[in-house]
Amino acid sequence: MAIEKEYPMTKEGKLKLEQELEQLKTVKRKEVVERIKIARSFGDLSENSEYDSAKEEQAFVEGRITTIENMIRNAKIIEGNDSNTDTVSLGKSVTFVELPNGDEETYSIVGSVEADPFEGKISNDSPIAKSLIGKRVGDKVSIMTPGGEMSVKIVSIS
Repeated sequence: MAIEKEYPMTKEGKLKLEQELEQLKTVKRKEVVERIKIARSFGDLSENSEYDSAKEEQAFVEGRITTIENMIRNAKIIEGNDSNTDTVSLGKSVTFVELPNGDEETYSIVGSVEADPFEGKISNDSPIAKSLIGKRVGDKVSIMTPGGEMSVKIVSIS
């Protein structure tokens, strides 16, 4: 039997997934079924683009439901609020300055499920997070990014 992939996430991230799952099952699924019924009433299904579109959407919704159920079933809740702020780890926020004289940036390191760079949440699988995990305040870290190498100094961990 294959080993299931674990999905590290915060309690908030799991709650968001559970809410999305509920929305998909109770609202979106019914909307798509209704669209299929309406499209069927148009007659010939071989040339019915509304029917094809609704069936594609149904496949997407069902696939997303399966994916979310799997992520929730294999969720590994991370606690970022423990008192150990010595090293960068999953669930922590890290502030760093790009060297030699860049701006200060702060990111929370979360599981890939809840990553949202625009909200300051980066995936533990990202090049930045991979380079920072395990490092301490004051450490200078070289990070290989798709845009090239950058050097940063860790200012704080919380």
